[in-house]
Amino acid sequence: MTIFSVAFLLFLVMDPFGNVPVFLSVLRPVDPGRRRWVIARELLIALVFLLAFLFGGQYLLEAIGISESSLNVAGGVILFLIALRMVFPTPGGVFAEDAEEAEGEPILVPLAVPLIAGPSAMASILFIMSNNPERWLEWLAALLIAWAASGAVLLLAPNLSKLLGRRGIIATERLMGMVLTAIASKMVLSGVAEFFGL
Repeated sequence: MTIFSVAFLLFLVMDPFGNVPVFLSVLRPVDPGRRRWVIARELLIALVFLLAFLFGGQYLLEAIGISESSLNVAGGVILFLIALRMVFPTPGGVFAEDAEEAEGEPILVPLAVPLIAGPSAMASILFIMSNNPERWLEWLAALLIAWAASGAVLLLAPNLSKLLGRRGIIATERLMGMVLTAIASKMVLSGVAEFFGL
């Protein structure tokens, strides 16, 4: 895997286009002048969580005795479930229930976690880092690229919503979900093959 393929995978998993309607919904009660500041703050909080998983996730796996093949299969299953919800969206987006519970100005939940730094992003980071820990600098660069690209999309959420419209955002999310389904299937097959020594 290259820096850009990992960055693309993480960008798909973070699903910024699919999160645009949810972000707009959650931020509706927030003063329009503060919305971009709130998004930037939530992006930084999410980055802290993702970096913690990048550098500390390996030790967590060792402590609880999870093998790489198990992680591949688990990560693939999580990605597949997220991809299915992207292809067949629920009203409000992939994490609509979290958006409905939010009141006032959000902090940490649901924007930073689980919308940006969700279980699929964390599982992907664990999977990538555990396979090639010596390439940590490349994975850090990939994470920062994906995070910055997601951040740019989310900071432009009001403009994108007007430009693409509701149907355009749904179509983009479904396309990303289809790509993610293929990546998830490959992760599961790799895990199963590794487990059986194929």
